[in-house]
Amino acid sequence: MKTPRMPIFFGCTGNNTEATIANVRFAEANGADGAILAAPAYICAPESDIERFFLDVADASDLPLGIYNNPPRVKSDLHWEQLLRIFKHPNYVVHKESTARVGQVAQVLAAKPKVSVMCCDSPNLGLVVPTMSLGGHGTANMTGNIAPAELATISTPWTSYAEAENFKTTYLKLLPLLHFTYSAINPVAVKSLMKALSLPAGSLRKPLTNLDGEALAKGIRIVQELGLDKQYGYKIGPISAVAA
Repeated sequence: MKTPRMPIFFGCTGNNTEATIANVRFAEANGADGAILAAPAYICAPESDIERFFLDVADASDLPLGIYNNPPRVKSDLHWEQLLRIFKHPNYVVHKESTARVGQVAQVLAAKPKVSVMCCDSPNLGLVVPTMSLGGHGTANMTGNIAPAELATISTPWTSYAEAENFKTTYLKLLPLLHFTYSAINPVAVKSLMKALSLPAGSLRKPLTNLDGEALAKGIRIVQELGLDKQYGYKIGPISAVAA
């Protein structure tokens, strides 16, 4: 359930500028607190065109916006100089980084733009530790669907040694689950595991299919070994039935 302290940003990226603007305006008219935008998929536009795309969408609405720089999914990979130019637009308030270029996070944070800088929680990208240690504001994560308190700790900005120490302890403990969450194309692993734990999770969009057998059993064992099933009261059937 949405609470006053829980702003909801709708995913509004269309396959072109006009469709994205229409989605943002629809979101604004239907109660969204903001919108998250990625580069349009499939078209693989040059980064200069994608920079213009983000600015055109921002000019078309007063809704607070966030950028999801996600080259593994959309190919376009905005350079930090392009991002900083975009962040001068007052409508941009959030940045989620998923590039594999770790040094980019440092350049963005060093410039101190007026946006909250977050990163994907995939351990394969290796962004979480540098983002948080350099002053990042949190993670935009998938693993929090399974371990919410732990991801809240990992996502807490560092203001003292205490946050850094809590981060280190929790991050290293949770590494097996973080790796499982990204063991298949997102969101296959996390939705499959959520269903196995009797958590509400929508169906995967075809042609994606759920994990089963040993691939899913591995995730369940990780949850049990971390004690998350007891901590959160997850209802798990016999693991032998899952692995069969």
